[in-house]
Amino acid sequence: MQHLKLYQKGKIVFLFFAVTAILTAACGRLAYLMIVQSDYYGKKAQALHERERSIKAARGKIVDRNGIVLADNRSVCTVSVIHSQIRDPERVIAELAELLELPEDTVRKRVEKVSSIERISSNVPKETGDAILARQLEGVKVDEDYRRYYPYDSLASKVIGFTGGDNQGIVGLEVRYDDWLSGKDGKILTMTNAYGQELEQEGERRQEPVTGNQLTISLDCNLQMYCEQAAQKVMLEKNADEVSVILMNPQNGEIFAMVNVPEYNLNEPFTLNVETASDLKESEKQDLLNQMWRNACINDTYEPGSTFKIITTAAALEQGVVTVNDSFYCPGYKIVEDRRIRCHKTTGHGAETFTQGIMNSCNPVFIELGLRLGAENFYHYFEQFGLLRKTGIDLPGEAATIMHKKENIGQVELATISFGQSFQITPIQLVTTVSSLINGGTRVVPHFGVSVQNAEGETRKTFSYDETEGTVSTATSKTLCDLLEHVVSEGTGKKAAIEGFSIGGKTATSQTLPRSDHKYIASFLGFAPAEDPQVIGLIVIDNPQGVYYGGTVAAPVMKEIFENALPYLGIGKTVTEQRCSRKKLLPGAGDPENGRCWDEMELPCCQIKRKDV
Repeated sequence: MQHLKLYQKGKIVFLFFAVTAILTAACGRLAYLMIVQSDYYGKKAQALHERERSIKAARGKIVDRNGIVLADNRSVCTVSVIHSQIRDPERVIAELAELLELPEDTVRKRVEKVSSIERISSNVPKETGDAILARQLEGVKVDEDYRRYYPYDSLASKVIGFTGGDNQGIVGLEVRYDDWLSGKDGKILTMTNAYGQELEQEGERRQEPVTGNQLTISLDCNLQMYCEQAAQKVMLEKNADEVSVILMNPQNGEIFAMVNVPEYNLNEPFTLNVETASDLKESEKQDLLNQMWRNACINDTYEPGSTFKIITTAAALEQGVVTVNDSFYCPGYKIVEDRRIRCHKTTGHGAETFTQGIMNSCNPVFIELGLRLGAENFYHYFEQFGLLRKTGIDLPGEAATIMHKKENIGQVELATISFGQSFQITPIQLVTTVSSLINGGTRVVPHFGVSVQNAEGETRKTFSYDETEGTVSTATSKTLCDLLEHVVSEGTGKKAAIEGFSIGGKTATSQTLPRSDHKYIASFLGFAPAEDPQVIGLIVIDNPQGVYYGGTVAAPVMKEIFENALPYLGIGKTVTEQRCSRKKLLPGAGDPENGRCWDEMELPCCQIKRKDV
């Protein structure tokens, strides 16, 4: 019995101390929450009774190198309803349906939905928002917002890109520099009671939005217009599928213009720029939209054709397997293993020097260079010139070069690669690589981004880009520039020549795959001044109808562009020529439409002299 009493007493004492310990801990916890964590839980409690409405931040502008605004903002409104504050739902439904031009059923579903706040419509014109405010509809909120606006509609559409409904970048520079361009949204905070009704006496608290940074790019609005007009003109004249143009500074990689016609309206990016069937499926429409938004200069690859002979020439000169005076003979073809690979002049160019060979764009000459180089050396120069890696341009979706593996390059592959067939590169890769070969041997990163400024105009960042020196020697670069100047002044590119200006360049006519479709790409790559290149340009005309030779179709377009661009860029005349009236033909010159070469030309009988004007 005594033992039982002691047990009961011990149990009571234990329970007493246990309860005491629990109560002490609870009190301690309560004190901790009330004193140490009071601010935190105070804010949480306040948040439960606060309704939050977003204030959209203005997105940073995009301006060209001269400060011309290419992407801006327009004030719009977001219309919402607060269910608990609506006194006359039928009036609200009728008025909003009328002013917003929405179906009454759509508005009714959102008005009658029980939620703290329900969005009715966004991107509402400010005039409409003001009209709604004037109706003084209880429970209806009209908040300030911004919508992206592009003053020039379709100008450089596939470069600039556009934003979505949330004002975030989707494609182009808008998405590439989204972190810089995006602002920080603000808030409107209102106190509510337990029923979600706003307490008028408490008023509103605002957290002001922060405007995004302005992006300055290298693109020149005027040059972009020149290039788009020229591209549009030749596309219509030749009924071509697409025309692409790149204009760039080969010394630092700044891109002055990048054209891909047909362009599209940036203010209506989901409206197709081609006619389609009325019963088009949604998936089919999306495929067409994706194609419409593609930037062919960076997203698509093609066989460059004879413009690649510039790269073959540089590799051969650098390796020392050819000199400008080396002799060649073109019978109209060259046999490589079991293949008979013909020249564009089927009757042959006959005897010619290497200088004449590049002026004639003679395939057998370049096949011989490829064979002299060999697969090992040729592949080495692909790597040295940067052809096997992406350029690093500041636009999303750049495609990589499609090239044979080194172990798969035989004699036939060497032959076709040497004159720009059986592999594919992007237009921007071609321009970037050739730039490094003509600027003294420095590979630059092509780019648009120059700097960003905050709302006060202060520069927050100036972008820098890597440079790789030693692509080719200075001597090789100088020789290459001189050879390519002869191509324009006396060879296949003569239709790109401009009196008084020294221009280098190369024409190309390549066939698309499959060969059986008999579709061609006409292109021309040119630069000026030839002795010190300050601008390089490439035009690619996809599937021109009728005459499709690069020297006939593409070269005149680049001439037209350069006639506007060179004076605009402050590049003066550097050449004086005195020609006699007597006509000469290079070996093998003739007319391609009659099965002969397309580099018929009138040559000067006198020495060409350069001087600064």
